[in-house]
Amino acid sequence: MKQIIYTKNAPEPIGPYSQAILVNDTLYASGQIAINPQTGDFADADITAQTEQVCKNIEEILKAADMTFENVVKTTCFLAFISDFKKFNTIYEKYFISNPARSCVAAKELPKNALVEIEVIAVK
Repeated sequence: MKQIIYTKNAPEPIGPYSQAILVNDTLYASGQIAINPQTGDFADADITAQTEQVCKNIEEILKAADMTFENVVKTTCFLAFISDFKKFNTIYEKYFISNPARSCVAAKELPKNALVEIEVIAVK
């Protein structure tokens, strides 16, 4: 059974996709960038602030699916600059304390010129 997950506490999708889809007990969340859902504005143009906002957005999507970061089993992370890897990890490890499987790559360009984008898979 497939269920679309949506919350006003995370940014509206900027294209033809859902914030997340729940299939049985598995959540597939679309990549999140550092948009503040209340203002629609980007977080500061700094990797630390953007990573914080991305993690907050993911947290709200997880809540909407009755999950937490503990349920996350896989993340895919995209960085505009691999040189931001250490600063990114400092924020990432505060949220993803269960150490899910992860891929992290540098991308030539991210939507809206974001510095970071993270997508997650979580299981109840």
